[in-house]
Amino acid sequence: MHSFLVVTGPPGAGKSTVARLLAESTPTSVLVSGDAFFGFLANGALDPWLPEAHDQNTIVTRDAAKAAGEFARGGFAVVYDGVIGPWFLETFTAATGLPELDYAVLLPPVEICQQRVTARTEHRFADLEAAAEIHRSFADGGHRGATSRP
Repeated sequence: MHSFLVVTGPPGAGKSTVARLLAESTPTSVLVSGDAFFGFLANGALDPWLPEAHDQNTIVTRDAAKAAGEFARGGFAVVYDGVIGPWFLETFTAATGLPELDYAVLLPPVEICQQRVTARTEHRFADLEAAAEIHRSFADGGHRGATSRP
């Protein structure tokens, strides 16, 4: 089994850029995008940053963790790019089936995150209030009752 690193933080923190660079620097690696798993939802999907999407988010995040865990057991270094807040880390870790993983939180100032969310065109998330709330949840260790994924 190889390493498993979760690169997380609020929207606009730079997760995708950092995760891609880390995956590219490792000879045998897999870059798993949590957003890709949310993209599998076809009909009836709720915006995942809404509190009422918790059950949906739990299913999608568990499935993403299971798939990523399989890559690690298969000998790949896994870099997971997604919003896995402290409030969801235990569920995510258990779903990987791995005994341990590394967890890196990127947390630039909220204003930087919001600027990045506004500037990006390749991502559908654009809710600046939700971005600020998720940022606050990461900043206080997940004690605000945040949703499981924006």
